[in-house]
Amino acid sequence: MPGIALGGLAVLCYAGAATALWQHLMAREPGRRRLGLVLAALGCAFHAWLLQRSLFGPHGLTLGLGGSVSLFAWQCALLVIIAALLRPVASLGVVILPFAALSVLVTAALPPDPDAVTGLEGAIQVHIGLSLLAYGLLTLTAVQALVTALQDRLLRRGGAVRLAQSLPPLQTMERLLFQLMTAGWLMLTLALITGLIFAGNLLTQHLMHKTILSVAAWLVFLVLLWGRWRFGWRGRTAVRWTLGGYVVLILAYFGSKMLLELYLGTHWR
Repeated sequence: MPGIALGGLAVLCYAGAATALWQHLMAREPGRRRLGLVLAALGCAFHAWLLQRSLFGPHGLTLGLGGSVSLFAWQCALLVIIAALLRPVASLGVVILPFAALSVLVTAALPPDPDAVTGLEGAIQVHIGLSLLAYGLLTLTAVQALVTALQDRLLRRGGAVRLAQSLPPLQTMERLLFQLMTAGWLMLTLALITGLIFAGNLLTQHLMHKTILSVAAWLVFLVLLWGRWRFGWRGRTAVRWTLGGYVVLILAYFGSKMLLELYLGTHWR
């Protein structure tokens, strides 16, 4: 199947899934939730097929900026589906799935970067896998923080009560926020450990800025988790720390990657 057709099917499925999940939030129809998750799964399948064709070639793995964004978004969409089967977090799909659809379009618009092709050893592949999982879980954490903050504001001001009440209770939303954060922080811990063990020389591989910012984000989430355990931090404090840590984490990966590839004309090695 041509790449354009795969991308189009992925975008259509993601868009339909986000629409169905939004309708589920507004009407509380279980059928809409099931339809949304099925369409999201189909979108992930088409997206994965497209990624397999675009990222893997005869010379190894190509991870340019566009491919990285698309792979990251695909993993976030997959995590939403899995999490929604275990916890009441289907509302996150309303945000994540359109982002995944947009990433497919971005990948199609950006030309492949042959200079990014590298032969990766098994140990580095483990590090990349853990990093992607950490980024995905912490992305869901950040979106959950935004949804929780919106719900809290709507309930306080009495506006759009139907939307606010369609979500789980606020205490449940905050508990889910910290559950996602704990899982993401643990994966980030493992990713940092494996990265420091297997990365080699951070300066020659252009990884110093990425490593420093990743450790800074790790510390932000650690402080927040400790504050939650020790002082019961919640509400706006939790949201601000969560979003602050996530911004640092995104800068660590995509910010440094964009700087290297778009402005300095080089890559991580």
